[in-house]
Amino acid sequence: MGPGLDERSSGGSRSPWHVTRREALLALGGAALTASTDPSRTTMAADRSRDGLVRVRVYPGRVPFPARAWYGIDDLRRDWPTPLRDALSAIEGAFDQVRAYARDRSRLENIEIRVERGAPIRFSQSSMPLSIDAVLPSLRCLLERFRDRIRTRNALTGRCCHVLLEWSPLNYRIGYGGALAPHSITGEADGSNTGDAQAVVNVGATERWDSRPVTRNMAIHEAIHTFLPDDIVASIGDAHCDHELGTAVRTDAETLEISPIATAYAGPDRIGGGTRFHGTGCCDRSRFSRHDGIDGIENWTYTTALSAATCEGVVRHLERQFEG
Repeated sequence: MGPGLDERSSGGSRSPWHVTRREALLALGGAALTASTDPSRTTMAADRSRDGLVRVRVYPGRVPFPARAWYGIDDLRRDWPTPLRDALSAIEGAFDQVRAYARDRSRLENIEIRVERGAPIRFSQSSMPLSIDAVLPSLRCLLERFRDRIRTRNALTGRCCHVLLEWSPLNYRIGYGGALAPHSITGEADGSNTGDAQAVVNVGATERWDSRPVTRNMAIHEAIHTFLPDDIVASIGDAHCDHELGTAVRTDAETLEISPIATAYAGPDRIGGGTRFHGTGCCDRSRFSRHDGIDGIENWTYTTALSAATCEGVVRHLERQFEG
């Protein structure tokens, strides 16, 4: 992984991660997370006549040559440089946990969850009309372009979550990523919506501003979002939104360990409160599945282990949406 911001600013040579002061201020001033929940969704059952396979398909976006070179010669010719492979592995591990949770309780016996690689996604700048979205696309614009691409591939099945691993470290309009209605919940169909969900993970942002553990957790965070509809979340404990299904566990007097769905929400609402940027979605730390408080906390660590409440929410959604 590349050095931190201070190290890059003080070095004599220009690293492939170098940004100008203006670029850094732009990112610091506007970076935000976009929440995936929308209470206005209309739920329709997915096609239950199909088999029990539910897919999570992960697509690598374009990673610029300097960034790939930063991670080593082996990554120069790959569509899956190291950070993207680690993000994919984290998502695979998260759904392994969901399967294990369900198996231990004799649930989801007729459902198979498969995480798989999708073909690379590349967007042509020349195909975009001249506007700010051509240079600095919003999250909605990026999600729409992503959906157009998977639609042309005939990849919409009604039973799939499509996850794009994007590399836009300075695009504050995307933030760390997100999902937006009407394509924010896997299996929920609304009008012309097939029921396929989609999400973006801005791996470039987590790698540039945070760390590999944050990359892993945010990849899980955005994928899991699409399996946590509002009504199911509200039925678990005191949670009002899905971030509150997460945990923040004190491992010593100065260290808090954050689970994936709570990442970017467990700390104080300020720059550097855990992750470099705080999430802008719903959150009340008093309603977390477990939150040990932030008084005296100086160190923030991240675990890819899902909380039991998160697993329960995903399993309930899969049972309702895909079991006959």
